[in-house]
Amino acid sequence: MSFPNKEERAKCWAMRDEYWKCLDENAPKHSSTSGEKVPSACQKMRKAFEQGCPGQWVKHFDRKRTYEQFKEKMASGYDPLVEERAKEIPTK
Repeated sequence: MSFPNKEERAKCWAMRDEYWKCLDENAPKHSSTSGEKVPSACQKMRKAFEQGCPGQWVKHFDRKRTYEQFKEKMASGYDPLVEERAKEIPTK
């Protein structure tokens, strides 16, 4: 696919926004970069997003959403080391 023109870019961004909105409503913690299955309510939008955007853009937008989620968790006091240690401590 050649570099998208202005109209194609706008269409791609609109499909991304629609897909992300669906995720926010149906699976706010979903992360496409972790290999999680796309929620059934959003599968059609994901397919349209993948077909309407260059593959590298889809990959970039998936990473961007995951990073934005991570930043929100960090801003609210999330400590990944504490969570990791909690997983390691056996429960009785």
